[in-house]
Amino acid sequence: MSKAQPAQDLKHHARLHLPFHIVSFSALVVNLGFAIAYCILHFSRWSAWLVVLSVAIFVPFFLIRIYALKVQDRVIRLEERLRLQSLAPAEWRGQLQQLTEDQLIALRFASDGEAVALARQTLEEKLTRKQIKERIQSWRPDHWRV
Repeated sequence: MSKAQPAQDLKHHARLHLPFHIVSFSALVVNLGFAIAYCILHFSRWSAWLVVLSVAIFVPFFLIRIYALKVQDRVIRLEERLRLQSLAPAEWRGQLQQLTEDQLIALRFASDGEAVALARQTLEEKLTRKQIKERIQSWRPDHWRV
């Protein structure tokens, strides 16, 4: 049985993934704290190296997150272009290519009934991601993005 998803809107659509955002990040911060404390109390090349490694571990931690988000953004961009092409009038479909990745990502929250009109406004007024989200009347949740 699937768990009921909370309603999403402008103020409640960001999501934290407990194992990644809280547990892993906290463990890395605590590890860095211990490495620094050990280095201060027992300074040596080895203890300094532990601090360097503890800092270096943050690089792949953040890159893994950035890479995953970039892949999700590419998929969202494709999904939204396909959705807007199926919803938009034929004479307007060519203009959809002018929408930026950021604009398409924001438009994913717009319901089918308002997506085309909001996409048109986005192109005419050069709306930002935040401005697009603020104009959405009927929010279409995205529970898959982490």
